[in-house]
Amino acid sequence: MARQDKNCCTPFKTTCGGQALLEGILMQGPEKRAIVVRRPNGELSIEEEAVKPRSGLAKLPFIRGLFIFGGSMVHGMKALMRSAELSDDGSAPEEELTGLDKWISDHFEQDKAMGIIITLAAVLGIAFSIGLFILLPTALTGLLGLVWTGMPLWVRSVIEGVLKVAIFMIYLYLCSKMKEIHRVFEYHGAEHKTIYCYENGLELTVENVRRQPRHHPRCGTSFLFVVIAVSIFLSIAVFTPLKIENTFLRMGLHLLMLPLIVGVTYEFNRYVGGHDGPVCRALRAPGMWMQNFTTFEPDDSMIEVGIEALKRVLPEEKGADQW
Repeated sequence: MARQDKNCCTPFKTTCGGQALLEGILMQGPEKRAIVVRRPNGELSIEEEAVKPRSGLAKLPFIRGLFIFGGSMVHGMKALMRSAELSDDGSAPEEELTGLDKWISDHFEQDKAMGIIITLAAVLGIAFSIGLFILLPTALTGLLGLVWTGMPLWVRSVIEGVLKVAIFMIYLYLCSKMKEIHRVFEYHGAEHKTIYCYENGLELTVENVRRQPRHHPRCGTSFLFVVIAVSIFLSIAVFTPLKIENTFLRMGLHLLMLPLIVGVTYEFNRYVGGHDGPVCRALRAPGMWMQNFTTFEPDDSMIEVGIEALKRVLPEEKGADQW
């Protein structure tokens, strides 16, 4: 871990970043977004689109994180669904739409229906994460409070925090053991290693990329871990002095504080990920360690996808993607 973190001290830090997909990678730069997917016949499918520049509130510190997180969820879900289409070899029987998906498809034009479905999927994904990693631990500690009636509030907040971290780690571990997800996490490793190669000023070749570390300080895994960590500290700082014991009130306040948590987390990760001092390395260490569950060593074909995806989004003006 220490050896990999030392390699984080790159001479250049880029704003380009991405997301692993099914047999592919989504990469975004300051001007363009690209989806590169390895098709069943071995060829690469490449799709590009322009990135709209942020303006107004979306550029303000502690607020921009909400827009960036929301946009990442929507575009990431869209890219994930598209990669599933492109990587499908046709061996599985096509499933008929049912329920809400069928109703949306029957009542809206195809493009609009797909946009609605993708947005709903992103919202449900966020809701699932909030429920599993934030609300469930609060509910479980509330049940524990029925048995331990004299539990101090600060102890309740600590137990709640321990449960959040434990559930998050178990979730990542179980995901990493699924064959399909493990392969996605290999593409995740390819994305990180490609970014590192570029940040180190090396030519983007398979050989150069392969030598890079797979842990990156500005990873989404680290972001989610810091979200949980910030929520723990806020719970102790807010709920304990105000003596908030009601479980449902605590759950409601967690939801109200979520925009603040996301905003603070983005600024924290932005600063810590962009600096290489000993304090910043220590602060990002837990999130980097979590990437042991979400990144694995890719094969050469995956690295080729990462290289192509990054090349597609690099700005024409050198240095325009400075972090």
